[in-house]
Amino acid sequence: MVLASSVDYLVMGAGVAGLRAAVQLADHGDVLVITKESLGESNTHYAQGGIAVAAAEDNKDIKLHFEDTLSAGDGLAFRPAAQVLVAEGPERVSELIEWGARFDSASGRLLRTREGAHSRPRILHANGDATGAEISRSLVAFAKEHSRIKFAEWTMVTRLLREDGRVIGAELASAAGNESEDRKRISARAVLIAAGGAGQVYSDTTNPEVATGDGLALALESGAELADMEFYQFHPTAFSLAGAPRFLISEALRGEGAYLRNDRSERFMQRYHPLLELAPRDVVARAITREGLGESGEAGTIYLDMRHVKGIDLRQRFPGISRFLANYSLELARDLIPVRPAAHYLMGGIRTDLMGRTNVRGLYAAGEVACTGVHGANRLASNSLLEGLVFGARAAQAMIEDNLSVVSCESHLPASLALDSDDTALVADHVHGLQRAMWTDGGLLRSASTLQGGLSALAKCEDGLARFEEQAKRGRQLFEAQSLTRVARAILCSATAREESRGAHFRSDFPQRDDKHFQKHSIYTSDGRVAFESW
Repeated sequence: MVLASSVDYLVMGAGVAGLRAAVQLADHGDVLVITKESLGESNTHYAQGGIAVAAAEDNKDIKLHFEDTLSAGDGLAFRPAAQVLVAEGPERVSELIEWGARFDSASGRLLRTREGAHSRPRILHANGDATGAEISRSLVAFAKEHSRIKFAEWTMVTRLLREDGRVIGAELASAAGNESEDRKRISARAVLIAAGGAGQVYSDTTNPEVATGDGLALALESGAELADMEFYQFHPTAFSLAGAPRFLISEALRGEGAYLRNDRSERFMQRYHPLLELAPRDVVARAITREGLGESGEAGTIYLDMRHVKGIDLRQRFPGISRFLANYSLELARDLIPVRPAAHYLMGGIRTDLMGRTNVRGLYAAGEVACTGVHGANRLASNSLLEGLVFGARAAQAMIEDNLSVVSCESHLPASLALDSDDTALVADHVHGLQRAMWTDGGLLRSASTLQGGLSALAKCEDGLARFEEQAKRGRQLFEAQSLTRVARAILCSATAREESRGAHFRSDFPQRDDKHFQKHSIYTSDGRVAFESW
């Protein structure tokens, strides 16, 4: 790992928020972008459905987009954040197109589709169902053209360095080789965490394997507050076949008219919401879960049905999904597609203001890892890519305006030992146990007893991992496992404290929304305490 000992701006994460910030920061200093694997391996890359944005000249739709965002947020979306998102979104997307992003169009006009809880079609897509990959491609290409942006691939941030209450840099390690030996400290004027979510805390997730919540854990360890961690969105329709990955079956299919059917071939969404299959994601996900439970407790299969949809070339509209399904001899136009919910997106995260500033000086956050309150209790479909663009740009602006100085950091690193193969296998066993418990006890349907069960499983995992730390052992698997335990504790403690049901957080022992006591945001700190604040 050959890197400078200092840099103006350090960006952790190479998804949409991190790259958008890096491009802006590079006009004011040298930027180092850290990514745990190769460029493009991020939640951004895997986003299928699209990016929600009104046309710049359509003031009516900008207002409707704002109202849809608030409605999906179930009484908890922070209005100023939502206003920033929808008002600045059109300019950010236009900018992205100027930088080379190619969205689907016909006769010179951008094509827009509709997804769940949107009042009108405003979702831009690229290559049918590969929007995230196209945005990632265009941003990476544009950023690589800038001489002041450097990339450190296969590199982890393992610690944030602090002095006098301020973050002054980071400790880096190889994510590919011997992490116990290949380590370095680097100073920076400002550090941006844009490291995405933590879907790997659950056994069933659409997120890539890199999504282990490292940024959340590092920020928490450095004194930053986390907010709204109980609100984890479960995408309603991930592919559900034994032995197959939980591949995302985009919400855009339902936007094009797909039905949901239970194992009796009945459509059922009319029992749950007037918007039927286009209801908010939390409603659809819980409906699928309930419909999949048989009378005697056995699991039934839920299907996505597009056999009735005419006038659309489904292979052309959804080429990536069609290629995936072909591996299992399935076709959208011919077959019922088995689906089930999977952990998809964290509405909560590192608490920031509307400019990406955390409560720790020198530390900023943007994208899925951050929480401005813009999504409230439930994210509106396809708002996440827009969030990354808008708040990535804002975080960069704050880092530039704050104009902090570089403070040299101590270069000495304590000795450590590498994990051996037996250690790695044991860490994996602990993580798998935690993931199963989080899915069962801290997932879609929660109660005081299940959450306590989750905390008990978490404590067992934490105890198992502690022995490696006592032996001064290090390694990527251990670091990621420790990150997952910190994220799991934040989710479980926040969910326990919120004694109501709202958005993506549902408790069978408190099934009603309680605005009197809980129309507030949860704040979680490193001591495990949860407080509630009105924003």
